[in-house]
Amino acid sequence: MERIRIKAGRFEFIARFESEKAPKTCAKFKSMLPYTERIIHVRWSGEGCWIPLGELDLGLKHENHTSYPAPGEFILYPGGLSETEILLAYGGVHFASKVGQPRRQPFLTVIEGNANLRPLGEYVLWHGAQDILFEAI
Repeated sequence: MERIRIKAGRFEFIARFESEKAPKTCAKFKSMLPYTERIIHVRWSGEGCWIPLGELDLGLKHENHTSYPAPGEFILYPGGLSETEILLAYGGVHFASKVGQPRRQPFLTVIEGNANLRPLGEYVLWHGAQDILFEAI
């Protein structure tokens, strides 16, 4: 399985796992499917949404990490200096936190539905948290 369907609010996307860049992160997330959570707008990082996961320990270390994802990239911070989180860029973004700039690993890239990234981000910004579902296809 290298592709998944993502339903966020009223929007739907198909994404590709970045298994070569983040094999352990992808394997862990695949083992969690189907995965449901809520997605909210980022606090201070720019045009992005995030799924805060608190103290959840996924048993992961950093793989190919960045703070500047491209629109359509989901990145994961495995915890440590800040809380565990999954983030989605929909435009210009520089992910940061209250403790600075922890780097995160890209593990999913949207390959279908990209035109709905900005509408999703703006909808979450103005209407609040939305349900999000990641499921195998």
